Amino acid sequence: MSRGEPVPFKVAIPQEDLDDLYARLRNTRWPGDAGNAGWTYGVEKGWLQDLVRYWIEDYDWRAQEDLINSFPQYRVEIDGVPIHYIHVKGVGPNPKPLILTHGWPWTFWDWKDVIGPLTDPGAHGGDPADAFDVVVPSLPGAGFSVPLTTTGYGARRVAELWQKLMTEVLGYERYGAGGGDWGSIITGEIGHGFPDSLYGVWLTLPYVPGVNLRTLSEKDFAPDEAWMWARMQEAGPTIQSHRTVHQIEPQTIAYGLTDSPVGTAAWVLGRRRDWGDHGGDVFSLFDKDFLCTTASIYWFNGSIASSMRIYHEHFRGGRPPEPRHYRERAIDVPTGFAVFPKELLLLPRALAAKVTNLRRWEVQPRGGHFPPAEQPGLVTRELREFFRELS
Repeated sequence: MSRGEPVPFKVAIPQEDLDDLYARLRNTRWPGDAGNAGWTYGVEKGWLQDLVRYWIEDYDWRAQEDLINSFPQYRVEIDGVPIHYIHVKGVGPNPKPLILTHGWPWTFWDWKDVIGPLTDPGAHGGDPADAFDVVVPSLPGAGFSVPLTTTGYGARRVAELWQKLMTEVLGYERYGAGGGDWGSIITGEIGHGFPDSLYGVWLTLPYVPGVNLRTLSEKDFAPDEAWMWARMQEAGPTIQSHRTVHQIEPQTIAYGLTDSPVGTAAWVLGRRRDWGDHGGDVFSLFDKDFLCTTASIYWFNGSIASSMRIYHEHFRGGRPPEPRHYRERAIDVPTGFAVFPKELLLLPRALAAKVTNLRRWEVQPRGGHFPPAEQPGLVTRELREFFRELS
């Protein structure tokens, strides 16, 4: 074991970095974009220029920084990896520890609207008995978990870091875990590898170690799940480009993205349009302040470069790591799935019941790939109801 002691942390971007950001935004060299009104060739220039104009003229990073700093944050080094995390203690008779993990191109800030209702349900119209101690870390190499100077941190090794964070650093004997996108993959690995430490795991992207969602066929889905297969076919083309680049040569694209905040914004925020459940108006789902904050977090510290490497590290040789065991149930702890209709990858319920200790399966009325940012009320309800009976 190798870890330091947690140190209180505040986000404080130096003014010279902000000045550099705005200078680069103003001096952007814009490419041509003929015939791209429907995003046929990728992010449409007018959409991005409108957002960048807001970023320069109306956005206030310092105000967003103050909002972030309204949550108690810490940094700790575990096995030589710096980890930034929010840690809010619950207000209730017996708060359950809960770690919530983001994905790419999420940040820890995607969870901001569920932290208050989960930690202090009594102040948000809920039952104090449902309170959680909430921990929201930044993935290694992402956000403020930098610099990442060690290679090899795919989802399984991140799961090992989170186990150490929760049990050794924070001293919880048992805890719950939830996540989306890479956060689901990491959460699945925690459930697979550390069942004795967990109350349960809750997933939005339905990742289970040893199950390859890309090998599923239409016949694997029940008749009332035909929409899942159709959604996966629809979403497939939108995930090919970044997954291929990140997996094969993330460093190559990192030079351009690290140099250009507009490049970073195009690369990470186009996914909000492609993967969110917004009916064609992305700004109706994610406000411009949130989108500019997301892009800023990825651009500051050059973290866009190291954030992308998780794809290469997890899929070394083109495939994820072999399961730790080959029992029929890859996840033995109680498992919950929140099934959002615009998710990218989906799992037949019958298969979920076979390979996990399935306790909750709820198809949601709306929501895409970023559930806590898109539908924080639904996410709060699901987490409360799933973990309520677990001990």
